[in-house]
Parts: sequence; structure tokens; C-alpha cells
Amino acid sequence: MKNRRAHIPEIPTLVLWVQTVNAEIPDATPEVPAICHVPPTPLTSTGKQVVILIAVLAGFLTPFDGSAVNIALPTIGAAFHMDAIALSWVATTYLLSSVLFLVPFGKIADIYGRKKIFLYGIAIFGAASLVMTMVPSAGLLLAVRIVQGFGASMIFGTSVAILTSVFPPGERGRMLGIYITAVYMGLTLGPFLGGILTENFGWRSIFFINVPIAVLIILLVLTKLEGEWSECKGETFDLTGSVLYGLALVAVMLGFSELPSAGGVMLVLVGFLLAIAFIRFELRQECPVLNMRLFSGSRVFLFSNIAALINYSATYAVSFLLSLDLQYTRDFSPEYAGIILIAAPLVQAAVSPFAGRLSDKIEPGIIASVGMAISALGLFLLTFLNETTPLWFIVMSLAVLGLGFGIFSSPNTNAIMSAVEKKYYGVASGIVGTMRLLGQMLSMGIATMIFAIVIGRVEITPEYYPAFAVSVHYTLILFTVFCVIGIYASLIRRNPGRRDQVLGTDKGHRQIRRGQ
Repeated sequence: MKNRRAHIPEIPTLVLWVQTVNAEIPDATPEVPAICHVPPTPLTSTGKQVVILIAVLAGFLTPFDGSAVNIALPTIGAAFHMDAIALSWVATTYLLSSVLFLVPFGKIADIYGRKKIFLYGIAIFGAASLVMTMVPSAGLLLAVRIVQGFGASMIFGTSVAILTSVFPPGERGRMLGIYITAVYMGLTLGPFLGGILTENFGWRSIFFINVPIAVLIILLVLTKLEGEWSECKGETFDLTGSVLYGLALVAVMLGFSELPSAGGVMLVLVGFLLAIAFIRFELRQECPVLNMRLFSGSRVFLFSNIAALINYSATYAVSFLLSLDLQYTRDFSPEYAGIILIAAPLVQAAVSPFAGRLSDKIEPGIIASVGMAISALGLFLLTFLNETTPLWFIVMSLAVLGLGFGIFSSPNTNAIMSAVEKKYYGVASGIVGTMRLLGQMLSMGIATMIFAIVIGRVEITPEYYPAFAVSVHYTLILFTVFCVIGIYASLIRRNPGRRDQVLGTDKGHRQIRRGQ
């Protein structure tokens, strides 16, 4: 925070707040805008209800699209004669675009207004969904998926930030639980409704259903949502850091799809080198697009994000793999496969609100660690999947996986958002979304890599079903190992020998430094 100008909020906790600011920082002047100030006017009870309604609708929209598309992939592949790797890119292009722009838009939202960026995101996502109903080729389909991801990044980077800005710590866990429940309802209804829509109206109908939801959200924002949140107004935008960040992600994901070729290995290495360059560059910036000091300043923030990254990396592609497996090797219809796949998100949706409320009373890291362990158990059970596995075992394994993820997600998000000062909510929200999307992208990248190694660039036909089954088995084993590692990352977020560190709290904006 050195050398930054600060606007001192007129609140009763002024003295405690001043203790967190370096003495040499002068007040803001009319010539120099206040940087990272906290808006003094809270929303009314009705305003809060509007915020949670909009967040719930937005939280439902994007995961519904992703999970519904997964169930339609075999139908899309048949329509455009796409091979296994190309099919994986239908999901991956969307995720890659989302994660590329999420962190930059999280920072832009902090500077120019979260409500404004959120509204733009919903509009772009809805318009792209409408265009998806008319694409004539696989190439254009992938291009429009990129635009969809661009809009989704604006939604991801602002939804949690607005919720966290509006609700105080005592209510935050419950509200995050409600929001994540909406996310899980999207995941739950996606396979089910996606299967019905694909079976009866074709795969394009999945994208059309997004349009009225997007229009409703836009109307609510324009007519009911009051106020704006731009706590870092006056900061400059870090364009160079954003470019380095994007290039690193693109290189890694393209490399994954080309492995085990020499070109694929080279791309992955280039991606990691660019990631290192990005981190070094950001540490030298006064207004970084991604504040890396948040990670070095808080053990809870660091390991909670690592745990989230690992959990999403280990779980996201499961629905993609099982959707293909059920429809290819077992010849199930999209509708029937969708009914089976709702087991995990249905349990997630049921458990998440209770886990969120519990995290307001009990240390969130403990609850999240239990959830990570249960997720690992669910993945382990799925490694026994083969063509003779009974359906009850598949549904049970998915339910266990859903239980673990439901227990993990809300408390882990609560731990992350409660570990930073209010002025960093936009960036922290962007990081939460980035860990989720980066994990999902890596999950799909791993599946794509194993497909490339075991099957190659061929359309999945009956002669390749045995190789496909081997790919699924290897991928699930790798995911199980990831989740076991994630248990350790989740458990070590707290050091019993030192005091916990919070990079500011809402109650007086106190800063408690670990070990001091």
C-alpha cells in the first residue's frame, strides 16, 4: 500500500482503520482521485434482496450452459464430424476465454464499476448464446464459444465481489451458500434439461434457453439494482500484465492438446516461462492486474486458492467423461444420460447452503478439508468404472463426489473472501473465479492430453471404444491423486503455532499480521 493515496471513510471505526495505513500516505486531493476507497452508503434490506436475486440468476446461467453443452457433445460431434480432441475444445474454448479475461475484468470492475461490467457481461453472453443457435460450422461454433466465454468472464469477475461488498461477514457465508446453490442448480438442471432439449429440439435449443434468462437479468439490473461499486477508482490498468497472463494460459492449453509431440512440450514450457515472467512483473507493479502480494501476505488466502484450483482440476471433467462414456459405450440417449449425471450437482445444491452457514460459525478451512476428502473418495470409486459397472454404483459414486464438493466449495470461498480487505474484493472475486475456471480448464486439458496420447485425433466410433474406456480410467486415476494432494493443501492453510492472518476485515479494517 505504500505510495498510494487513500480516501479515509467517515465511519466510527476510523481510528482502527488509520492503524492499517502507512503514516506517510497523504490524503486524496481534488487533483488526484481517491484510490481504493470504500463506499460509505450500504444498501437497504430490499436492495440486498435484489442483489441476491440477480446473483442467483447469474450464478445459474453460466454453469447451466456449460453442463448442458457437455451432455450434447456427442450430438454436436455427429453434426460436425468432430474428433474427441475437437469435442473437448467445445468446452475448453469457453473456459479458456473465460479465464483469460476474468482477472483483467475483475480489476477493470474495481476501477470503473462492478455493476457496469456485470451488465456488459450478461449482454454479451446472451447475444453470443443467440448467435450459437445459428452457427453453420464447427469453426464458427468454437469462435462464438470464445465470445461467450468473454462475456462470462465479466460475470464471474463481479458476481461474488458484489455479494461480498454488500453483505457483512456474519451474513456472507450464508449468502455465498445461496449463490453457490444457484451455481449447483445450474449444474444440476443442465444435464437433465440439456438432455431433454437435445433429444426433442436439437442441441441448438440449449443455447436459446440462455437468452430469456439474460434478458431478465439485464432488466433487473437496469430497473432495480441501485448504486455502484468501484473501490479502486483512479488506478491505472495493467495492460502488459494482462497480456502476459493471457499468453501463458493459451500456450499451456494449446500445448496440452498437442502432447506428446515436441511442439506440444515446447508450448507447455513456454507457457510456464511466461507464467513466471507474469508473476515477476506483477510483483513490481504499483497497480497490478493480479495482486500477487495477496498470496504472499496471507497463508489462508494462498492455500485456500490452491485447494480450490486442485479441487476443480480433479472434478470438473468428470461430467464430460461420463457424458461421453454413457452415450458412446452404453448407447444411452442424451436425456437418460443427463438424468444419471444430475446426481452429483443435486447433492451439491442440497448441501452447499448448510456448509456455507456452518462456515460462519466454524473455521471454514476445517469444513473445506472434510469436503476435499469426501471428493477424493467419490473419484476413487469412479476409477472402478467399466462397461459392466451397475448404474446404482455410478449414481452412488457421483452422489459422494457431489457431497464432497458441496461441503468444500462454500466454506472455501468464504475463507478466501474473508482473508482480504474490502478494497480487494473485486480482485479476490476475480481470483476465486480464476481458480475455478483455471481448474476446470486444466481438468479439460488433462482429459484432452490423455485422449491425444491414447486415442489420437480420430472420431470416437465403436472400434475406438476400448481405447476411449482406457482414457477415461487413466484420467479418473489422475484426478483421484490430485484430490488427495488437495487434502494436504486444504489442511495446511492454517498454522496452529501462529495467529491467523487477515488482510483487513470489515470490522474496523483491522490488519492482523501472522506471527507478529
